[in-house]
Amino acid sequence: MATAGIVGTVALLVLVMLSMSHVTSSLRSGLGVCRASGYLPGKAGHCEKSNDPDCCEDGKSTKAVLTLNSFEKGKDGGGPSECDNSYHSDKEMVVALSTGWFKNMARCGHRIKITANGNSVYAKVVDECDSVYGCDDDHNYEPPCANNIVDASPAVWNALGLDQNVGMEDITWSEE
Repeated sequence: MATAGIVGTVALLVLVMLSMSHVTSSLRSGLGVCRASGYLPGKAGHCEKSNDPDCCEDGKSTKAVLTLNSFEKGKDGGGPSECDNSYHSDKEMVVALSTGWFKNMARCGHRIKITANGNSVYAKVVDECDSVYGCDDDHNYEPPCANNIVDASPAVWNALGLDQNVGMEDITWSEE
């Protein structure tokens, strides 16, 4: 009888340990969401035109995803803008471009034309939406951007007549 009690206690202990390990692993998976790869995929000097043949030609529209971002101090954009080391009002028509499009600051200060649902606006490039690094204080602890992002201020969203609650919209953009 004592052996049955010991076996029951051991079985109960094993069940408790298994359930605790399940809870711990469930919590851990939430912590692992933000992973900066430190690597930007692609081949230098080669434009992949199979999905959008015009994407690599200057002056042509490029398909992208518009995301919503505040460039004001203390808001979701993180630190000051890369181009001018300044914060920008949510009323300014400003954007951040994914790392590849940002071209190592070559597009700083340039105006781009953004088109969504038949409406177009112009916005100034002031920052990079980092496609390589993230998950740290400089990036507001957010994961790296996808490679096709135009991260825009609320003013851009308002000018395009888009619902900010959606937070992501398919667009095209071109450099003007």
